[in-house]
Amino acid sequence: MERLPSLISDNSLNLGLSLLFLVLIFTLRYLVLRTVVTRLHDAEAAFRARKLSFYISVAVAMLVLASIWTQHLGGTGSFIGLLSAGIAIALSDVLKNMAGWVLILFRRPFKVGDRIEVGPNAGDVIDIGVFRFTLMEIGNWVDADQTTGRVLHIPNGIVFVEPLANYNEGFPYIWLEVPVTVTFESDWEAAREIVQGAIERHAADPGQVVEVADHERAANQYFSLYRDLAPAVYVKAIDCGATVTGRVLVPARGRRIIESRIWQDLLRAINETPGVDLAYPTTRFFRADLEGSGSGT
Repeated sequence: MERLPSLISDNSLNLGLSLLFLVLIFTLRYLVLRTVVTRLHDAEAAFRARKLSFYISVAVAMLVLASIWTQHLGGTGSFIGLLSAGIAIALSDVLKNMAGWVLILFRRPFKVGDRIEVGPNAGDVIDIGVFRFTLMEIGNWVDADQTTGRVLHIPNGIVFVEPLANYNEGFPYIWLEVPVTVTFESDWEAAREIVQGAIERHAADPGQVVEVADHERAANQYFSLYRDLAPAVYVKAIDCGATVTGRVLVPARGRRIIESRIWQDLLRAINETPGVDLAYPTTRFFRADLEGSGSGT
């Protein structure tokens, strides 16, 4: 307790001297830049001069601060502790990205070649580095999981804060749903048969799917709830008709091409089947009879 006033006094002096020297160093940098940059007609050279002067100023400031705080704290150990804490704060993002890299290497939530979605971004992993991983972007303004042509560089630390979905891990198939809405006047049972036939023609090979599912269960990597892997059709009434939805397993990277083939078969079959018409949003108006009969049209 007796040293507390002295310690507070020393720290106040250190802080005052530190602020004074920081102001002097960066004021000197400003004056030097103002003199030098006005004589440089090359924008790139001026930019480099600014960056170089900044690095020099920071280095000088660190040396001055080290001299001030080690002198008054009475040892190098205290300075090293303060310096380590400062570095940890300043490089928190860098350290988080390195920790994320270690997690990716050992826990393997994804690997090069996997298709993943992390946060708002999705794509195929083409590289994994110490500080970031690289995706070939899919989706965004392009429909149905096809590439946009852009390359995304994402910090590794994002794996700690954002949900991560892997299209390939464990089971390399995803479910595709194809909804077909027909009018209430249509033969919905015929529509159901059309959808059933179309999805079965383009479904993944059932034997191969079952083999992959059994292998995934045997590997015991994750608790699996795969029960029925066969294509299925569901019917639901909505405001403008009856929606017949086909649900089928497809390879993770084949969603768009298979969906296109299914729709080609569906449109041909619907066009050739009497009594089945595609629905679209409509509006009906009713008018009361002028004589009060209450009938509508």
